[in-house]
Amino acid sequence: MNRTLSLTVAAAACALIGNAFADDITIDPTPFVSSRTRAEVQQELKEYKASGIDLWADNYNPVAGLTSGKTRAQVRAEYLAERDKVAAFNGEDSGSVYLARAIQPSQDIQLAGDPLEPR
Repeated sequence: MNRTLSLTVAAAACALIGNAFADDITIDPTPFVSSRTRAEVQQELKEYKASGIDLWADNYNPVAGLTSGKTRAQVRAEYLAERDKVAAFNGEDSGSVYLARAIQPSQDIQLAGDPLEPR
C-alpha cells in the first residue's frame, strides 16, 4: 500500500513539474563613466605592490601587528565580572529575569494618566 501510494505521489509530482525557461540577458544601455583616470588607477596599483602586503595571499596575517592595551589579568577580571550576565542573556529566557531583577525603575517616572506629582 505504501509503495503504491508513494509511486502515485511521485508520478503526480512529475506530471505537475513545468518547464523552466531562461530569460534574455539584460543589457544596460548607459555607458560606464569612470570617476578616476587610468593614470590614477595605475599609480594606486603601483603603491599597493610596493607596500608588500597581499590581502589575498594564503600567508597574509591580518592580526600580525595587533597589540592590546590590557594585560591578561585585566581581561580575565573583566570576563569574571561579566560571565554571570552573559550566562543570563544566553539562558532560556534570554535574560528577561536578569533584567527584571537588575534594573529598578526610576522613582521620577510619570506614566500617562497619572496625577502630576511623580511617584
